Formats: sequence, C-alpha cells, structure tokens
Amino acid sequence: MNSSISLENINKLAIPALISGVSEPILSLTDAAIVGNVDFNATEALAAVGIVTTFMSMLIWVLGQTRSALASIISQYLGANNLSEIKNLPAQVIALMTSFSLLIVLLSYPFAETVFKFYNASELILDYCVSYYQIRCFGLPFTLFTIAVFGTFRGLQNTFHPMLIAMIGTATNIVLDVLFVYGIDGFIPAMHIEGAAYASVIAQILMALAALYYLLKKTDIPLRIELPINKEINRFLLMVANLFVRTLALNATLYLGTSFATAMGKSHIAAYTIGINLWFLGAFIIDGYAGAGGILSGKLLGAKAYKTLIDLGNRLIVYGLVIGAFLTIVGFVFYYPIGRIFTQEEAVLNNFYEVFWIVLIMQPVCAVAFIYDSIFKGLGKMKTLRNLLLFATFIVFTPVLLLLDYCSWELHGIFTALGVWMLARSFPLIYIFRKSFKPLA
Repeated sequence: MNSSISLENINKLAIPALISGVSEPILSLTDAAIVGNVDFNATEALAAVGIVTTFMSMLIWVLGQTRSALASIISQYLGANNLSEIKNLPAQVIALMTSFSLLIVLLSYPFAETVFKFYNASELILDYCVSYYQIRCFGLPFTLFTIAVFGTFRGLQNTFHPMLIAMIGTATNIVLDVLFVYGIDGFIPAMHIEGAAYASVIAQILMALAALYYLLKKTDIPLRIELPINKEINRFLLMVANLFVRTLALNATLYLGTSFATAMGKSHIAAYTIGINLWFLGAFIIDGYAGAGGILSGKLLGAKAYKTLIDLGNRLIVYGLVIGAFLTIVGFVFYYPIGRIFTQEEAVLNNFYEVFWIVLIMQPVCAVAFIYDSIFKGLGKMKTLRNLLLFATFIVFTPVLLLLDYCSWELHGIFTALGVWMLARSFPLIYIFRKSFKPLA
C-alpha cells in the first residue's frame, strides 16, 4: 500500500483537521451552554440560540462551500505538480465570496424578525432571536474569509495552521462568553444573550486576522487580485453551484427539523437545540478524518493513483466506524451529565434524554456518510453529491418526518427522520465510488 495513506500520514492531516473542525460547533455549543444557564429566561434564550444557530449554519454552509471547491482544485493541481497555474485563484475566490457575504448581511439585518417568524419563533423567543442575530451576522464576512483560507491550506495538504487559527477562535469565544453573558460586577455588565453574540463576533474577527497572517507568512499564495481571471474559475463556480443546491437541500432538512420542534413548544425546541448541536459536534469530530480523505483523494486523483485511492476509501471506512462507535460509547457513559451541561430545566432535560440515544446510535453511520461526502468533494464530484442529497432530503427525510409527525412522535420523529436521512446519504456513495474507480485501479 502506498505510504501516502499510512495511518501516520492520515493522522498527520486528520488530527489537526479534527481540532479545527470542532471549533465551529463548539462556538455554538458554548453559546448554548452559557446562555442555557443564565438566571432568567434561560429556556427562551437557549431556544433562540438554537434557532439562530440553525439559520447561521445555513448561511455558512451555503456560502462556505468555497472551501471544498477550492481545496479540491488546489489538491488536484498539487498532485499533478502544476500548482503555479492556479496561484491567483484563491485571492479571486476570497474577494468574490467575502463581497457576497457583505451583501447577505445588508439584506438580512433589517428583515431578521421576518426570517425568524418563518422558523415559528414568537414573543420573547423571537425578540431574543432578533437581538442575537443582529449582532452575530456581522461576523459572517470574517467567517467566510477564514473558510476560504482554510480551503487553500487544505488544498496544500496543510491542516496544522487551520488548527491553530481555530484554537484561537475557540479559546477566545469561551472566555468572552463567560465574561459578557454573566459579566463581572463593577467592571463588565451582564449582557445575557447579546453577550454571547458579541463574544462570537470578536472570536470570528480574531480568526480572520490569524488566517490572513498565516496565509501570507506560511504560503506562496498571494492575496492581491491579479488578472486575468484564472482558467479554473468556471469549474470552481460550477462546483460551488452544485454544492449550493446540495446545501440548500441540507438546510431544508435542518429548517424542517427546527420549525417542527419550535411548533412543539419552548421546552421541545430547547431540547432539540442541545441534541442537534451535539449531532453537529459529532459530525465535526468525524470531519477530521473526512477532511483528510478529501485532501488526499484530490491529490491522488491528480496523480492518477487510482489503486491507492481505493485503498484510502477502505481505510477511512474502518477509521470512521471506530470513531463513530467511540462517540456512541462516550455519549452513553455520560448520558445524563451531558444534558446538565446545557440546562437545569427539568422539562427540557426530560425531552432531551428521550431522544439523545438516537443521536448516539447514528454516529457510526454518520461517520461513513461524512467521510465519503468529503472524498467526493476532493474528487470534484459535486454533481453526485447534489443529486444524492436532493434524493435523501425530499424523497426520504421529508416523507418520513411528515409521517412520524402525523403519528405524534414529536422529537422522536424528527431525530428518527434525521437518522434515516443519514442512511440514505451514506451507503450509495460507497457503491458509486467503487463502481467508478475499481475498474481504473
């Protein structure tokens, strides 16, 4: 087997990617844990954080597909030893996506109340959603800048510096969350849910500054925009367009889950917030090895090393299942203490404990889905990912959710539908991958 996919080399990419990957859900989980334990209106504040986090995740995932597309193109050129041909592509991509994110902020800020009414938020929860979002949205351009830089680093087979950047942001957010939400008597006023939003924005700004520094100091990639437009910009935009449609389908799933949970009442949406954010955390932990698969698969495709590519896919299935099983076991061992990290409200905890087991048993399946999802991104097979997620969302998830809601399964129905959705996303990718590349190997 080619040494480039030895466990040591995979871990060299995967472990830093894992650490940097968990920073995104940790930002939201920190907000949820801190806000969920405030002295007044904790359930409403926790519910608002969950609703806004879902919407923010939609924006970040839709616009942040630049990372996967950029990493795929760069890694393929690196594997073919033609990196000089796309040196000016990252600067053009960063300028394009950062400008677009500013437009999103300008359009969404004045209509925040309308947006969150669409999620069935009302009364105090709606007020908290609006105040939290109208602060957090200003971090979006900085986040997308950082994501594009991460894509550049990943294409260059470098996950170490993104890890450092993510650690800076995570540590900053945790410290500032405590200081701003609870305050320090006589020094910093307690700002409740708005404090959590300010903490997140400051952390995102620091991450962007760190990303700028490391890109300029540790790579030969320039940030000045040079003409002509790179020849790969059309392929990049096509990849992003396919991922855009795919991500809309993904977020349709998350919107439906959040909307149905919100309609069930504040204790249900608060419990859903905890569960879905822990699901995200598991996804991003697994994403370390998924990210390594994407990084290496693009490079191997560029080098036309098809046998090694098949071996990589086989290895990563095993690693993913092991990690998924480990997360499941840890979750069951600390089943009840995990819930109490986020809230002390008994109604919320009871709802959460009734469905947390579904989140846990799905972790091995999620691992397979996320790993092959990332491999296909590295290969540039965005159209396949688009079509599969459209199928999983609208032919599988939505009918199952509606049926189980009709049967009054409540949160059990939402998380069961999410589990079936993950099954529909995982095993077809393994079949398509082997059918495509085994003959070439």
